Amino acid sequence: MLPIHSPKPPSSTTKATTTPELNSIERKNSSSSFRSQNSFVFPNSNRLWLLLVIVSLQIIILLMARGLPLSHRRTHFPSPLSYDHKPVQNPANFSTHRSKSANISISSTVSSPPDRCSSGRIFVYDLPAVFNKELLDNCADLDPWHSRCEALSNGGFGREAAGLSGVIPEGLVPAWYWTDQFAMEVIYHNRVLSHECRTTEPDSAMAFYIPFYAGLAVGKYLWLGYSSKDRDRYCEMMLEWIKDQPYWNRSDGWDHFMTMGRITWDFRRSKNEDWGSSCIYMPGMRNITRLLIERNPWDYFDVVVPYPTGFHPRSDSDIVHWQNFVRNRRRKTLFCFVGAPRAAIKNDFRGLLLNHCNNASGSCKAADCTGSRCSNGTSVILQKFLDSDFCLQPRGDSFTRRSVFDCMIAGSIPVFFWHRTAYLQYQWFLPNDPKSYSVFIHRDLVKNGTSSIKTVLQSYSKQEINQMREKVIQYIPKLVYAKPEKGLNNTKDAFDIAIDGVLKRIKEQEQPGFKWK
Repeated sequence: MLPIHSPKPPSSTTKATTTPELNSIERKNSSSSFRSQNSFVFPNSNRLWLLLVIVSLQIIILLMARGLPLSHRRTHFPSPLSYDHKPVQNPANFSTHRSKSANISISSTVSSPPDRCSSGRIFVYDLPAVFNKELLDNCADLDPWHSRCEALSNGGFGREAAGLSGVIPEGLVPAWYWTDQFAMEVIYHNRVLSHECRTTEPDSAMAFYIPFYAGLAVGKYLWLGYSSKDRDRYCEMMLEWIKDQPYWNRSDGWDHFMTMGRITWDFRRSKNEDWGSSCIYMPGMRNITRLLIERNPWDYFDVVVPYPTGFHPRSDSDIVHWQNFVRNRRRKTLFCFVGAPRAAIKNDFRGLLLNHCNNASGSCKAADCTGSRCSNGTSVILQKFLDSDFCLQPRGDSFTRRSVFDCMIAGSIPVFFWHRTAYLQYQWFLPNDPKSYSVFIHRDLVKNGTSSIKTVLQSYSKQEINQMREKVIQYIPKLVYAKPEKGLNNTKDAFDIAIDGVLKRIKEQEQPGFKWK
């Protein structure tokens, strides 16, 4: 896409030709004023002639402006072809205005709508296929135990969730998929390629997207005794390639961003014998903005986004339909817990929550997800959340877990035991006031028996529960990834919010005196 340039100001020769005319006008007004003074004898004549001179000058300036070329009079208006070369008004109307340009006055000029790409445009690198497409082509080899091909099908959404028929409204079943929690790199890549602010001209770009599937690339090598060199290889190759790009060298990566579809700790290995890749610590990665499903709260360049869930609305009406469904759902239990205990962990908190739930005398329903009982392809998880007012959300294998988003999309109110599970993570996507949509019970109070989960949750009135649920429902659009590659018409989903936030950050970084936040 060609960059849009403002028309150049009139040249100095133009100014030179207009100056004598202005001088002539001033001499004529002066002469008229002299003659008129001899014709009038009342004392206020000086004020009258001053008024006449001002009116005359205004008429002359207006006539001069009408004679200017149209391009000079539209300097402060966006181009009618403002994004993706798509007209923002009827082509017939546009041609009519252009053909009559000589007769358009300043007051009748039609202003264009606000530029939806005012925060900047995105250039997408055409990376070698080894960094993305070949990973998808070899999806059967991405996991040492089973094929990932089904999970990464349908643009990263996975298999259609036909098993939800009878659980949710039939009209919404086609909007549900068995989406894998580590599929965000594929989802984001497809959406960025169709984004209205994408440009194919790097000179006009504010941000540069690196479509490297870092999470898929490292996933295979996290297990079965692979070496640290194996886990680092893809990231090292990508950085070697990107460092040869002129726009990278221009900014040293400050205006570049990428998706890394796992938690940040999978890319922060500090010692060879430790877990994961050392990708984030490699030279060259320091200044890249990184979108992850869990961030390091103390690293400015880590930006956290919601885990992908199974709901991918096809339209704005799907959003409204789903919100009404979960709002009007008759919930049978006070709270629920969905998760698997970690028997190998001493004082396992998940196991403790399962015991609390089983001892709650019918106020809690549990889904023990040991083994594959809660794997994609079953409606067990969704049904538990749809039937409960509250859902218990301990930390997962790391501080965050996808279950938080499955819970909230079902209209259930999350109960947290660690601040880092949500409050220090998803600020762009969740309400500013944690109490407005969630409950916090410190884990130590549960461990030592000081606090009863059931008693705490029973202390909330029906009105308070409804208010909290309404806040959860209000934020559902910000937690989902829409199905259309161009997004929804009038609703911003998690992808839109993430990209808007990245563009804003990069734009702020260019301002003088910018400091990391």
